Amino acid sequence: MGMILISIHPDLCVFANTPRETSLDSMHHNGPVTGLAVGTHVVTPPVVLAPMAGITNRAFRRLCREAGAGLYVSEMITSRALVERNEATWDMIRFEPDESPRSIQLYGVDPAVIAQAVRMVVAEDLADHIDLNFGCPVPKVTRKGGGSALPWKRDLFEAIVTGAVRAADGRVPVSVKMRKGIDDDHLTYLDAGRLAADAGVAWVALHGRTAAQMYSGRADWSAIARLVEHLPGTPVLGNGDIFSAQDALALVDQTGCAGVVVGRGCLGRPWLFGQLVAAFAGQPIPPDPDLATVLATLRRHAELMVEAFGELTGCREIRKHIAWYLKGYVVRRHVRAALGTVATLSELDELLAQIDPDQPADATVMSAPRGRTGGERTPSLPEGWLESPLLDDAGCVLLREAELSVSGG
Repeated sequence: MGMILISIHPDLCVFANTPRETSLDSMHHNGPVTGLAVGTHVVTPPVVLAPMAGITNRAFRRLCREAGAGLYVSEMITSRALVERNEATWDMIRFEPDESPRSIQLYGVDPAVIAQAVRMVVAEDLADHIDLNFGCPVPKVTRKGGGSALPWKRDLFEAIVTGAVRAADGRVPVSVKMRKGIDDDHLTYLDAGRLAADAGVAWVALHGRTAAQMYSGRADWSAIARLVEHLPGTPVLGNGDIFSAQDALALVDQTGCAGVVVGRGCLGRPWLFGQLVAAFAGQPIPPDPDLATVLATLRRHAELMVEAFGELTGCREIRKHIAWYLKGYVVRRHVRAALGTVATLSELDELLAQIDPDQPADATVMSAPRGRTGGERTPSLPEGWLESPLLDDAGCVLLREAELSVSGG
């Protein structure tokens, strides 16, 4: 089952994104259910793995693909680094032979550089789909006017998106991922969504938070519903607080969005994508696995990381995932501490063998928020950035400095 086209009346909607039992059979959609179109590909169900720096490398994408269908996006790629053929960046866009469709997310602030990167992707067949990052709230990105700060400058946003779509020349679909705005006093998503739709993007994905919120509080699903109504001819994907398959169904049910983008909810839970396949197909949702299966999945993840990056780097990278996998389970303190410094697969095996595998999943813990949280913060922005929604000469200078090799999501 794929793209959901739902007719909802705003006065009848409840937008509190509390997990609840729901199914596609209970939804009133006004057309046939189809998949999410990615060029000649159709992604069914309409589920997208959000790009996450240091997370969505080819090893993690394989693990998620083995769990269930969807569109699995690479880590964020800096457009200038791609154009300059930076070695580390080119390693980040390596896809496995059976990975299809291949999806990358580009970051940049210079319309010419982004267009050049898109032309390179198309000419050299580097990917089947390009997503443009306008959602990163990380201070080192926003203080230079990039990420979630950029849509405030409407002319710059329009130039980037229009230039990217034109550079793709209809051969590779281009989409946009963004946030509601900089803060509640500087919302941009409706104007930016319209500009992106007019430019001809394949879809617009909206994270229901502002840059100021970072990952705190609760995502505003009502903003996603408003964007759906605002862009009747362009698919809108919803993002924010999808920690279970029931959350995904509730988001689609309450907003009418065409699909979902899953980020933090799959950290330490790649099997979530299998649950999403069942949920969107109207089938019973498989329960979360017991700890024995979780440990086997963690070991498989570590093995894939080592295959991709070598044992030293692979084991170093798996460390941050271990806490997510073991969240809610009883693990002796010294074992947890040792897992935080694991350096070889054999060492990992010895430590995992010391964990009692006969522990059931705690549904409350499994469906709770994970990954980055923290409170709101005043966004770091270039001086005078909010004085005008149009770019001035000083802003152009700042943006040239912002073409850095940065990460965020």
